[in-house]
Amino acid sequence: MSTERRRNAGGRRRASGPADGARGNGGRRRAQGPAGDERSAGRRRPPADDNGGFWDEGGRGAGAGGAAGGGRRRPPAGDDGFWDDERPRRRSEDGDRDRGRSSGARSEAGPRSGGRRRAAPERGRRAAAAHGARSEGRGGGRRRAGGDDPDEYDDRGPVKRFFAKAWKPALITCALMFVAGVAVLGIAYANTPDPRTLDQQDSAQIAATTIKYENGSEAVTTGELNRVIVQRENIPQSVVNGVLAAEQRNFYEEPGISISGTMRAVLTAGAAGGGSTITQQMSRNYYDTLSQERSYTRKLREILISIKAGQTMHPDEILEKYLNTIYFGRQAYGVQAAAQAYFGKDVSELNDAEGAFIGAIIQQPGNFENVEGNKAMEDVLRERWDYVRDGLVTMHEENPDLGLPASEADKLEFPETIPYGTGDEIEGQEGYIRDAVINELQTRYDLSPNQIATAGYTVETSLDPKLMTAAEEAFAQTLPDMPPETVQGLAAVVPQTGEIRAFYGGTDFTQDPNNSLTLRAQAGSAFKPYVLAAGLEQNISLRSEFNGDSPQEFPGVGEPIQNDSNKDWGQVDLVESTAHSINTSFVQLAIEVGPPAVVDIAKAAGIREEQFETAEMGPNIALGTYQVTALDQAAGFATFANGGVHMPQHMITKVTNANGEEIQPNDAQQLEEGTPAFSEETAIDATYAMTQVVENGGGDAAALPDGRPVAGKTGTSNSAKSAWFVGYTPQLATAVGLSRDDGEALVIPGVNDVYGGTTSAKIWRAFMAEAMKGQEVEEFADPVWKGEEGRYGPTPEPSITPSEEPSETASETPSTTPSQSPTQSPPTTPPTDDDDCDGLPWECEDEQDTGSPEPPGPPDGDPDDTGEPPGWFRRFGSSGD
Repeated sequence: MSTERRRNAGGRRRASGPADGARGNGGRRRAQGPAGDERSAGRRRPPADDNGGFWDEGGRGAGAGGAAGGGRRRPPAGDDGFWDDERPRRRSEDGDRDRGRSSGARSEAGPRSGGRRRAAPERGRRAAAAHGARSEGRGGGRRRAGGDDPDEYDDRGPVKRFFAKAWKPALITCALMFVAGVAVLGIAYANTPDPRTLDQQDSAQIAATTIKYENGSEAVTTGELNRVIVQRENIPQSVVNGVLAAEQRNFYEEPGISISGTMRAVLTAGAAGGGSTITQQMSRNYYDTLSQERSYTRKLREILISIKAGQTMHPDEILEKYLNTIYFGRQAYGVQAAAQAYFGKDVSELNDAEGAFIGAIIQQPGNFENVEGNKAMEDVLRERWDYVRDGLVTMHEENPDLGLPASEADKLEFPETIPYGTGDEIEGQEGYIRDAVINELQTRYDLSPNQIATAGYTVETSLDPKLMTAAEEAFAQTLPDMPPETVQGLAAVVPQTGEIRAFYGGTDFTQDPNNSLTLRAQAGSAFKPYVLAAGLEQNISLRSEFNGDSPQEFPGVGEPIQNDSNKDWGQVDLVESTAHSINTSFVQLAIEVGPPAVVDIAKAAGIREEQFETAEMGPNIALGTYQVTALDQAAGFATFANGGVHMPQHMITKVTNANGEEIQPNDAQQLEEGTPAFSEETAIDATYAMTQVVENGGGDAAALPDGRPVAGKTGTSNSAKSAWFVGYTPQLATAVGLSRDDGEALVIPGVNDVYGGTTSAKIWRAFMAEAMKGQEVEEFADPVWKGEEGRYGPTPEPSITPSEEPSETASETPSTTPSQSPTQSPPTTPPTDDDDCDGLPWECEDEQDTGSPEPPGPPDGDPDDTGEPPGWFRRFGSSGD
């Protein structure tokens, strides 16, 4: 043995073989693999044509046996792969591999455990480093050849992962549902009767709706059916054009249904209206079961019949049936009856302007049937007529056989109609009752005019026939010989239920709107209780003190505010302010609580929202600048009598159809529970303050003869253009209002000084004395004195010459020499916490300083020399009664 061989045998193994391996054979490692104590070293990445795969790189970084460090790639089919590590390799294979190595690429890193080995080429080192990084990052987990690891992290979001798995099942489900739906619709369509076989519905028995009083007696019916059938050739093109321009301008091109309108109706169960085509409206009127319910099934039947009608019937046939069945108002069914009702002639004689009118009234027949004296509704009707006229031009541009050229349409003028006459069968208040009930059936029960007139409903109301008569007699007996321009309104509401017990509509329902339910007038000081309630809700006690002198200037008001007769009241609390209707103290209270809070209280109490569009919001809200109806005020004061809970005002108590089935209103839950407007303590204290109006203030004329407690408030707008008294007992709240339909000042024979306390309070007393006959005397609750006492506004300075306290009958015109007013004005506290707040006190978000205000400058001006209140007060103020 040579020295070199002995040296190797003594401690070093060959660079290319294990220490305990066989000698020779080129120094290669034993075929059986590494020694048991040798650290497994990763083998070179096989050549591109080796296809060793992942499993060929087993044991990298592992301990003995190659168990640690993870997975090996499975070799492709036909290769030894992983299992090759467990059996000897062929010498030729090892020799070929060694011969492929470069002799100069031996490792220079020194001896490793077991000797040296050849250094891997650069590409092999990079591949080994990359594989080591993958093994370290993934924990050495095995990976399937040619696929993703199911445990591998998916960097897609949860939504994408969900849809990646769910879109196929969802698509299949939708496809199956679509096929099933088409099949169901196909079967339903096949079973739908031919609309041409439904002609017998024209002659089917039609029953009018019966309206009953609270005691069960009949008040009025919707009248006999007024319909005359005409053929298509007798309906002139002027009427056809007008109807199509109003209802469906592409009638001859569009199929039997409107997709958009139908979807809207289906999604809302008919609550949002249908946008129905003429074919759908015809089907609904012809097919009797369609007009008795509002449901998905009825809408589906309507759609199917309309589709079949559009395919089997000529458009002119559909149009003929449509024009002979729809309701036009004035108890007219069909276009021939409508021509007679509105123009006193046959339909064949109607011109283009009248034909456009016939089309315009289809939208709201009940509202458009008589707009005489109702300026707002007349404006709506004229706008609708203009819309139809414009439609005539549009239709003609698209189809020269329809509509009118622009040159001819521009010459059309709004037609005059004949007076609305219903015959001798409806007299007195019956017409107002019928119209009010029909309106409520439409709004609360979602019934159409055609259903109301022909479906045979029975309507029970809360109206008391004796009190309806008492309301009419209260005006005639208390203030006889009233000028015909006078609007006399009265409405009585039960506080605990919201039921309307009586109202006075007027003298002629065919000519005049409803005086109590429709016409409105400025509320005057009768609006002050809502300001008082807002103050109590903000813990301003009835014992709080205010400056009651007159005149005073206030921020947000352009002119000084005066009390009635410009009287100085000095320092007053809210009880005295309410009893004597002191304007200056209530305007200060409105500023303290903020006008928006007053509006919220009034809305919650029962004043309808549209009434707050009649004036601008500001501190003068305390003077009653908003216009209201008698029903608004009766409902609002009923909320005080009901402990602060508002019950929706209504007169219909029950509706049953021809089969005896009860129809539920859409406000059933509100009628059951009511809506809290303010706390019970606020209602109690406000009621106490209003009892002082009758006991010690300007409403003493409303005191009832039996001495039962009464709470209420007077109200007179500037120049006596309206006069109110609104009051209540625990059982009934009643509002009485007087005004004129020409907007002029009231002229009442025998009354020189027109105030709410000298006119409306007397009418209120006459009615309530009859209404309370036989009723138990009930007491109001004692005041709870809610809130904290405070002093608001500057302390009034004593007058140089104290003025006498005027009576309720004092003249509205103030003295030309007013008492000296305090020099500190306005009496509101300016904001001090926020230097950036330049608005009015209620417009600043930060809390305001309640300390003493800074002395303002002198007043901007004095009352006019004429002795009238200043300009702003003449326009918006109340006389302060």
